[in-house]
Amino acid sequence: MEPISDRPVRVVQWTTGNVARQSLRAVVERPELELVGLYAFSGDKVGRDAGELAGLGRTVGVTATNDIDEIIALAPDCVLYMPLHPDVEHLTRLLRAGVNVLSTASFLTGRAYGEEARAALDDAARAGGASLFGSGVNPGYADQLAAVASGVCREVEYVTVFESFDIGMWAGDANQDELGWGRPAGDPGHADDVVRATAPFGDAVEALAELLGTSIDDVRCEVGFAHATKDLDLPGRPVGRGTVAGLDVRWIGVSGGADAVEAHIRWTVTSELDPAWEVAMAYLIEVRGHPQVNLRVEVLPQDMASMSLEDMLAIGSVITAMPVVNAVPAVVAARPGIVTYADLPTQASRHVRRP
Repeated sequence: MEPISDRPVRVVQWTTGNVARQSLRAVVERPELELVGLYAFSGDKVGRDAGELAGLGRTVGVTATNDIDEIIALAPDCVLYMPLHPDVEHLTRLLRAGVNVLSTASFLTGRAYGEEARAALDDAARAGGASLFGSGVNPGYADQLAAVASGVCREVEYVTVFESFDIGMWAGDANQDELGWGRPAGDPGHADDVVRATAPFGDAVEALAELLGTSIDDVRCEVGFAHATKDLDLPGRPVGRGTVAGLDVRWIGVSGGADAVEAHIRWTVTSELDPAWEVAMAYLIEVRGHPQVNLRVEVLPQDMASMSLEDMLAIGSVITAMPVVNAVPAVVAARPGIVTYADLPTQASRHVRRP
């Protein structure tokens, strides 16, 4: 295989869902990346052009397949793996064949997949000489940003990445199904279900600790609920008065017997809540150290009122896909095995000069 620096990186897009469509758009726009394949689960998408499936309004000369052997035979440098639910057997086949994988499928360190799956993935990647990397806006990008923010500190005691959003506009998405919006107050097992659904934030505390040069001895999760004070008319998601309409979840990593890093999530689907919660509509990063650093990161456009509903809904998919797309060259060049932001140089997007 010729050096990557002498040619575009050969990329396969895996699936054509909301996030994957934004990823595919970015790949075909970039001269340093070459789309060579597309995997689609659905049989009715097989044989259709990637440009059509991504809504580009033009063909790009790459057609979809649902045959993994065909994907491997393309000898791609990497696969952008973006299904809603991951398949460890698919991932191990790709990695063992020497294909680097970048994923948005609830993966940073593999902790959420379980230790058996994590070991199998790392073994397959090392055997194939390939790298496995996962990211998204949060977990992922936000953790890297917190680590960069700590660069002015002499020492760091505690770091929190707090995601605080009213996500009512996106409540009908399939990735919200496991959170239990609209379940009765005090419903048995709901907290345990939320722990399972947010398990990738356990990955986040591991990954953030690694960026800060420490390791995690234990991880715990604390779940709180708020309830709607009136019936809600949400697209695709019925939520009645008195049922769950707010989640406050804290994943806390313990190092050396002391709490060290925290991934804190506050998601609501309405402002009409009991108890009333403040929602920042931003990522709030606190680096408690010497000195203390606080960041407020806003990712929603200032002109949302002038945007179409489709464009507004797409923002979440763009910010999920792009941390992975932007990391492609670094991951292809990385060591074999599971890699995190601690193994990569700091990532950035690409400048585009507009007329």
